[in-house]
Amino acid sequence: MPAVFAHARWVLRIPECRSLKTKRSVVRGLRDRIRARYPVSAAETDFADEHGRAEISVALVTSDAGVAESILERLDALVSSDPRIFVMDRERRYVP
Repeated sequence: MPAVFAHARWVLRIPECRSLKTKRSVVRGLRDRIRARYPVSAAETDFADEHGRAEISVALVTSDAGVAESILERLDALVSSDPRIFVMDRERRYVP
């Protein structure tokens, strides 16, 4: 059975953040919720030194493309549901 690699990326705006400390707290909380609920690797991947912006990326490997799609759909809902952030851009990639 061939493996499927899936990657998702969200560019976030965090309007309430006035310091990097506050931003990192928001991003860390979101990243930790993602890791706790889903079998993915997650990290902040861009805008590390900008107060009001962040990029979160996740990656996973599975043998079923349907499972990958389902997990990324649920992750998108999780990221979008956080009232402290606004999703400016999102992207998904699949490599069979």
